Amino acid sequence: MRKKDPIRLDSRIHLIDGFDLDVSNRTGTYVIKEDNLTLIETGPSPSIKYIKAGLSDLGHSLDEVKYIILTHIHLDHAGGAGLLIRECPNAEIIVHPRGKRHLVDPKKLAAGARAVYGESFSELFDPILPIAEDRLLIKGEGDTLEIGQNCILEFWDTPGHAKHHLGIYDPVSNGMFTGDTAGVRYEQLVPDGVDLILPSTSPNHFNPNDMETSIDRFRKKNLDRIYYGHFGMTENPDQALNQVSGWLEVFMEVGEQAVIEGRGYDTVSQRLLERIRLHLREKGIDDDHEVYILINLDLQVGSLGIIDYFKKLKH
Repeated sequence: MRKKDPIRLDSRIHLIDGFDLDVSNRTGTYVIKEDNLTLIETGPSPSIKYIKAGLSDLGHSLDEVKYIILTHIHLDHAGGAGLLIRECPNAEIIVHPRGKRHLVDPKKLAAGARAVYGESFSELFDPILPIAEDRLLIKGEGDTLEIGQNCILEFWDTPGHAKHHLGIYDPVSNGMFTGDTAGVRYEQLVPDGVDLILPSTSPNHFNPNDMETSIDRFRKKNLDRIYYGHFGMTENPDQALNQVSGWLEVFMEVGEQAVIEGRGYDTVSQRLLERIRLHLREKGIDDDHEVYILINLDLQVGSLGIIDYFKKLKH
């Protein structure tokens, strides 16, 4: 197993790298040290061993974990929840109302991911274990959760990437845990001085109008921080939200043109990659940079969601 120390974001919040896809800085679990120890995201099941090691490094045992919050139930964010909860005897899992049934019976969720990832599915996601209803706590728009004497988390309904998506507002840091709604941040480019944030448009709930509405809500909150599902934190929320909104327009223009021409998701993916390469070249990033492995994967899955969205418009 790889060894990486938890990333200290401040005295309360740390980030444990989950090595999703066996890649560093791809997905992670946030640890909020309050009276009630709280985790946000689990990642897929292969990430659970890293969460356990990270908690140990931070001086915590699994029985101290009180809440495990899922921004949404896609397997790269929540696939390991069933495995982790079995080792956290005092914890509850918090999920959006639309996500509950898929955690109780994850067969449909697994089948959808298997259709996208094919032969790689088992290596990336197994095991996907059901969660007993009495371990689940439902939170939706306007709900709150007191995790410390001076910290009451707020839950927002933030569709766009998924209908079962929560944004979690932390008043102490004036920060928002945005999951995938506000895009994917490519930490791999940060050492090169580049902050790239692209929209996450994977099927089958992607809706650009809902996504822009959610992003605008984040913007109006005047946040000091955004905590991404992929990956890490920005302390320049306005710049980050404007960037992902700009790319969302580009994604939809490219997708619409491809649909008009009768072309498929592979054309969308290719054309978007060309636009991103041009953008990154201007910022001094070589075409053979390691980040393109992840960008390529995200565009292939995201292009399916874009095409799916335009097909639904016709019906």
